[in-house]
Amino acid sequence: MVKKTIWIGLALSLLGFATAPNARADDWNNKTVITFSQPVEIPGHVLPAGTYTFKLADSLSDRHIVQIFNADGSDIIATVIAISDYRLSPTAKTVVRFHEVPVGSPEAIRAWFYPGNNVGQEFVYSKRRAMELAKASDTVVPAIAVDNMASVGDLKTAPIVAVTPEQKETAVTAAIQTTPLDHAATDSSSMAGMTGSSSMADASGVTQLPKTASTLPLTVLLGLGAIGIAFGLMLFGKRDGASSV
Repeated sequence: MVKKTIWIGLALSLLGFATAPNARADDWNNKTVITFSQPVEIPGHVLPAGTYTFKLADSLSDRHIVQIFNADGSDIIATVIAISDYRLSPTAKTVVRFHEVPVGSPEAIRAWFYPGNNVGQEFVYSKRRAMELAKASDTVVPAIAVDNMASVGDLKTAPIVAVTPEQKETAVTAAIQTTPLDHAATDSSSMAGMTGSSSMADASGVTQLPKTASTLPLTVLLGLGAIGIAFGLMLFGKRDGASSV
């Protein structure tokens, strides 16, 4: 019985430590699988209805570069530069926000929020497209100040401006919330076009819950607790055997 308890404890502990790297990896790169029920626009591309994997670049210096892959993550479709977008309250599911566009046009992704995070990624469009979106949605849109980006390196170094509905360029920090929101502020960004007509992305079985909901610490503690109980029983058995002699 004691040996069985020890083996159970070891198994639980190993399970906890084995799943730890995957949990940390998804938290680090925000890997999320999202299904769209209709075509959507991202900077430089229109994605047909379907399932895609969104991730942040792995480098510490590239925390605002979003990589978009096919469903299983085997082929990269696009690399998008983004800026910080803040919301007051995080949610337990993925949220994607859209710019308003003319009827019949694919909805243009404005920002992507990973579950449990207050900070999201607001996509940066080309200057020409940003001007069109700003006018159509009557909102400020971040834009790359120069056109014809030749490489990811160009994306990383290109200056970013904010385009107003009046088609004027201004500094991003002067027109877009790039620092944490005041708690008195309100969140009025529009959300639409997701699978199931919901503001939440369809990421069932893939999206990680907020860190506070993780079962990893509990799994490890249960394993260590089982091992501790087993050794306690062993010591108790030895003492009981000694006292009966």
